[in-house]
Amino acid sequence: MPSEGRCWETLQALRSSDKGRLCYHRDWLLRGEDVLEECMSLPKLSSYSGWVVDHVLCHTQENPLSSETAVSSRSTLTLGQPSSGPKSPVRTPTFSPTSSVTPDGAEGKHKSQYTEPMVLQSSRGIKVEGCIRMYELVHRMRGTEGLRQWQEEQERKVRALSEMASEQLKRFDERKELKQHKEFQDLREVMEKSSREALGHQEKLKAEHRHRAKILNLKLREAEQQRLKQVEQERLRKEEGQIRLRSLYALQEEVLHLNQQLDTSEQHRDTLKFDLSAFRTRGNQLCSLVSGIIRATSENGFPTAEDQAVAERALQEMRDLLTSLQQEIARACEDKRRQDEEAAQEKQQESKMQQGPEAPRETPAPNQGPGGKQNEDLQVKVQDSTMQWYQQLQEASNQCVLAFEELTNSKDSQAKKIKMDLQKAATIPVSQISTIAGSKLKEIFDKIHSLLSGKPVQCGGHSVSVTLNPQGLDFVQYKLAEKFVKQGEEEVASHHEAAFPIAVVASGIWELHPRVGDLILAHLHRKCPYSVPFYPAFKEGMALEDYQRMLGYQVKDSKVEQMDNFLKRMSGMIRLYAAFIQLRWPYGSRQEIHPHGLSHGWRWLAQILNMEPLSDVTATLLFDFLEVCGNALMKQYQVQFWKMILLIKEDYFPRIEAITSSGQMGSFIRLKQFLEKCLQRQEIPVPKGFLTSSFWRS
Repeated sequence: MPSEGRCWETLQALRSSDKGRLCYHRDWLLRGEDVLEECMSLPKLSSYSGWVVDHVLCHTQENPLSSETAVSSRSTLTLGQPSSGPKSPVRTPTFSPTSSVTPDGAEGKHKSQYTEPMVLQSSRGIKVEGCIRMYELVHRMRGTEGLRQWQEEQERKVRALSEMASEQLKRFDERKELKQHKEFQDLREVMEKSSREALGHQEKLKAEHRHRAKILNLKLREAEQQRLKQVEQERLRKEEGQIRLRSLYALQEEVLHLNQQLDTSEQHRDTLKFDLSAFRTRGNQLCSLVSGIIRATSENGFPTAEDQAVAERALQEMRDLLTSLQQEIARACEDKRRQDEEAAQEKQQESKMQQGPEAPRETPAPNQGPGGKQNEDLQVKVQDSTMQWYQQLQEASNQCVLAFEELTNSKDSQAKKIKMDLQKAATIPVSQISTIAGSKLKEIFDKIHSLLSGKPVQCGGHSVSVTLNPQGLDFVQYKLAEKFVKQGEEEVASHHEAAFPIAVVASGIWELHPRVGDLILAHLHRKCPYSVPFYPAFKEGMALEDYQRMLGYQVKDSKVEQMDNFLKRMSGMIRLYAAFIQLRWPYGSRQEIHPHGLSHGWRWLAQILNMEPLSDVTATLLFDFLEVCGNALMKQYQVQFWKMILLIKEDYFPRIEAITSSGQMGSFIRLKQFLEKCLQRQEIPVPKGFLTSSFWRS
């Protein structure tokens, strides 16, 4: 129908209107716009729709239904506001043409008529309008539903993402907390382990400390008890020692007084022609014995009962000796008187025969004088030839000292430096002598020989020579000899094997430089008079310290060295001397004889056996000498040597034992056992440390 076509045209026009061209966007809410503002307002028709209805629908269909439809449309569809477009010229039939010119403002009324809501008279219009409204409502509902669904979806996604983020954050926090917990657990386990170890170590240390403290406490208690016991013993020993020491001093005073009486008997020697040397010698021995006891007691503290008994026996023997001397003097005087009487009688008889009956005249008897008696005792005084040799060596040593006195006392710094360098060059090589290798000994020997020969040698990084000073050679020879003897006094005394390398180097130097050998003997005799052998006698008026120095003791600050140290030094020097006389430098000339060979050792042994033994000293020196040199003497003298050994055992041992106290029997027993073992084996063993041929190839 034509009306239906026009309806669709109306719908097309409506679609092309502003509202029909309205577009919906999902992001209106994001931009803050009111999306449903137009959708929620009532639909309105423009003023042109009225004109269309008046001019189109009124001519095509004029029936009573139109008014009814219009009335119903007016009642149901009311336009709330006028259209913004031009006003429609269509008027309703109820309007009069004069209505617009009323006096109260017809123009306002006229306008209100055109702005009133228009009512569709046609049912098709109502249908169309309803469709439009339904369409808009559906569209709005769809938009609202879609928007709501979109919002819900977005909210759901946001919640899901928030929940997922929250869960991830929780999981992250849980992992972080778990990691921290594990780290804390590991750290706590490590700390607990270290703490347990530290506690265990601490407990162990505490246990060890308690154990050590317990041991130390026991030791301290024992030491304290021992100390108290020693203090008490020392107090008692001192009290007894003081009493014995006063007694010893009284005995010594009496012995010295009796010895002086022996010396006063010397005046009878020439008148009576009586030899008093045996009595004087024995008196000196007894004085030395008592002095030695007192000296030993001053070193050790206080004398023992044995020392006092020995001193008392010495005093009694001195009294007996003086009594015997007086008896011998009286007997000698009686013999002298008898001989004088017999001689006078013979002269008288001769004169009677010559003079005939002339009466004989009696000649008065001469003064009594001592008669001679053969001395069967041993000597104390050294032989005259040996004493002369000893004095010559000491004189040569003193002359050598005077020769370099200017160098010694010089204040010049250059001279002092030369003296110091020469002393080092002479003494350091001797200190380096050892049993390491034969090649090392040869180097030392060559260095000493070069120094004595005037050649420059290296010492302290620079060259040194005896030609630097006119007195340099004398100084070096003296210091070198002194150092050799000092090595025997110190090194050999501590290490007996050291005697052989020192002696072999000294022997080689002795052969090439004889003056050095004489100085060695001079130093040796001065420090050890028993190497002569020589027993210095105590002279009246001599200080006790000077006499002790003559015997070889070291006296410092009026204190005499202990007997053990004295015997140790003497032993070292005798061992060095015994090595001297049997060793020769292997690289020297074999055609020349030894400058101080075994014959001097035999002489020393014979002379010391012809002298009275000294307590503890003689036994020590004999043992050291025979242990070092006995094998060489046995090979050299053979049967004569064994006769000498038997003499020592049978005749000399009783003399040593007679003067040795029970507390000093160690050296005597050692010598006795050594000789008995040698006699049993018929051999003196090679000394320990003897230099063999293989040593010189090293």
